[in-house]
Amino acid sequence: MSRHSVEKIGGTSMSRFEAVIDNVIRHGRTQDDLYNRIFVVSAYGGITDMLLEHKKSGKAGVYAHFAANDGNWEASLQAVADRMCEINAGFAELGLDVEAADAFVKDRISGIRNCLRDLRRLASYGHFNLDEQLPAAREMLSAVGEAHSANNSAMILQKHDVNAVCVDLSGWMEEGQLPFDEKITTTFDAIDVSSCLPIVTGYTKCAEGIMMTYDRGYSEITFSKIAVLTGAEEAVIHKEFHLSSGDPKVIGMGNARIIGKTNFDVADQLADLGMEAIHPMAAKPMEQTGIPIRIKNAFEPDHEGTLISHDYRSNDPRVEIVTGRRNMVGIEVWDPDMVGQFGYDRRLLGHLENHSISYIAKNTNANTITHYVPASAKNLDACIAEIKSTYTTANVTVRNVAIVSAIGSNMKVPGFLSKTANALAEAKINILACDQCMRQVNMQFIVDEADFEPAIKALHKGLIEG
Repeated sequence: MSRHSVEKIGGTSMSRFEAVIDNVIRHGRTQDDLYNRIFVVSAYGGITDMLLEHKKSGKAGVYAHFAANDGNWEASLQAVADRMCEINAGFAELGLDVEAADAFVKDRISGIRNCLRDLRRLASYGHFNLDEQLPAAREMLSAVGEAHSANNSAMILQKHDVNAVCVDLSGWMEEGQLPFDEKITTTFDAIDVSSCLPIVTGYTKCAEGIMMTYDRGYSEITFSKIAVLTGAEEAVIHKEFHLSSGDPKVIGMGNARIIGKTNFDVADQLADLGMEAIHPMAAKPMEQTGIPIRIKNAFEPDHEGTLISHDYRSNDPRVEIVTGRRNMVGIEVWDPDMVGQFGYDRRLLGHLENHSISYIAKNTNANTITHYVPASAKNLDACIAEIKSTYTTANVTVRNVAIVSAIGSNMKVPGFLSKTANALAEAKINILACDQCMRQVNMQFIVDEADFEPAIKALHKGLIEG
């Protein structure tokens, strides 16, 4: 395959597709320069939430209603169809054949409706376990969002004299399932990217089950897999914002600085705190094969964005980003009998593992171990109850907290930790706990939940703005 890039467009940007054409597809390019790029597209903003469940609020979508058998899934599915057709109508001025686009939506939604009805009908006989089919139903529902946006995008671009090709990896009506790698390889072996512009669904139907394996991060996994298996020179993610030194909504738009360059280590720290530059399981294969990732603002095409590479290290010691995670719970186990016990920590971790709870940070001393976990973690109450009943000599304390963190590729200089602590002290924020690994890539501070935004502002002002 010729030298090329693989580029991903997020759902919010896809909803502004006219700007995407101007700023991403065509900007600064002649007709002959349009190609040697592969675009992986997400569903339009809000569609996957309607199909599954709202990512942040948890509000039920089609899948959640179907799984709960509450009688609302068909109405919810029709609402998705109506919204998709409404989106189609909004692109009429861009040249979209709305009639053809609506027919595509109606065909897919009708097929999904019939399939889900059949599953319910089979389950009513009592010999079929519907729970075993729910993962497949979730996969099928996920796929239609990206199929819709990819199909529309290819049709619109063709009207704009671009030789765009919709590459539907969703496996609609395909009986067999190839392994993920083979699905990608066989698809792109037949595509000449030097003469056409592939518009690829972020969802890939494969034997492994992409949704079951990666859940809502699947579009970035598809993006990564294509980049690695086709030997891309660079992977580009087009977002509606820059990768900045802090959340502009918290620190103020005028105070945010574009990072410019960083490394995969920093990207891992961001992902651990829920501020993903890219899904960590998507980043690793590209890191291992030496493919740099560029994060660009889709609406500022002249800016180079931020390049994430393997070997970058800032020449000057600095904090590159201040971020954090709110809505955390600290589970503190204080046990006088802990001192000198071999395996106490391992046994305690076993309870978290049994309930599929991953911790974000951890503190320990002679007789106290504290794990900081998301307050939204499923089975959290059951896990805490189990810990209390198991460690009868322990005092188990649960507290709502937040984590704030200063992160950078080069922070190995004396004084950074004290400077960070002083920034919080000057803002009269009490530090409940702190943590720094010897590699000194990040410094984490545990604060009261109510102090999250003031702590972010204080750290950004003291470490970056200053």
